[in-house]
Amino acid sequence: MAEYQRILVGLDLSEESSQVLEKAAALAGAFGAEVSLVHAIEPLTFAYGGDIPMDLSEVQEQLQTQAKEQLRKAAHALNIPTERQHVILGQPSTEIHRLAADLGADLIVIGSHGRHGLALLLGSTANGVLHGAKCDVLAIRVHLEDK
Repeated sequence: MAEYQRILVGLDLSEESSQVLEKAAALAGAFGAEVSLVHAIEPLTFAYGGDIPMDLSEVQEQLQTQAKEQLRKAAHALNIPTERQHVILGQPSTEIHRLAADLGADLIVIGSHGRHGLALLLGSTANGVLHGAKCDVLAIRVHLEDK
C-alpha cells in the first residue's frame, strides 16, 4: 500500500460528512499525512443560467460564507489549520482535481452515497472525481444518519 503524504478530503457538508472525516483522519494518522479539506460549490449561474432574471451574487456569497463556517467547524475537530481549508467555486470534480494537483495530494477521499438507477446514470461528484483524478481516490460509502 502506498505511503500517503497529503490527503485531500472532499466534503459535501452534509450530516454524513463526519463519516468521511473519521476515515480520512484514521488514514492520516496511520501514514502521518497532512490533511486538507475542500468543499466545492457549483455557481448558481451553472444551475439556473439565465432562467432567473435576478442577480444571484449575494445569494452565492451567503452560500460561500456558510460553507466556510461549516468547513471550519469540521476542521476544528482534527486541528486542520485555516490554510488547509478550501471552499472553491466551480464544477466540483474539475475543481477538486485542480486543487489536488495544486496541493500535491496523493490521495483524495470523498463520500459516496451509492445511488442507483437514474441518479447513477446522471453521474455524481464522486464518480467525476474518481474518473479524472491523477492520484488515488478513496470513496467512503456513507450511510444516512438515523434521526
